[in-house]
Amino acid sequence: MGNKNKTISFRVNEDAFESLQDIAEERDISLSAVFRDYVDLLVEHDGQVAVVPESELESRTITDSDEDDASFPPSVEVPKSFIREHERLELEAEHLREQLDEYKAYVNGLQDRLEDEEEEVLLLDDLDEDEETYQLR
Repeated sequence: MGNKNKTISFRVNEDAFESLQDIAEERDISLSAVFRDYVDLLVEHDGQVAVVPESELESRTITDSDEDDASFPPSVEVPKSFIREHERLELEAEHLREQLDEYKAYVNGLQDRLEDEEEEVLLLDDLDEDEETYQLR
């Protein structure tokens, strides 16, 4: 299976088509290349791409929640205490997994011993039938 190109077709109104043609002419590329660029950006950013005219992009006011460089995808600064707590929890989870594995091995060992010693188990009902006397210590 190679990397095969697929064809996508859809309809747009005449005004949108003319606008797309203008964008293609302005960038000196084909109309198909405009769509390929858009699709590549859409895939690269996991479907989170907004098409905004440059005039609106330049006049857009940056709020406190926006980053100064307006990069995409947005990133968030995480406090070191959060990272340390996350690492501590990961170590604790790893330790608990190791303990669980040790307990499972211990239980399996006990079950194996029980299966091996099954014939040596004396039932109280069987003691009544025997003539020998036993003492519990």
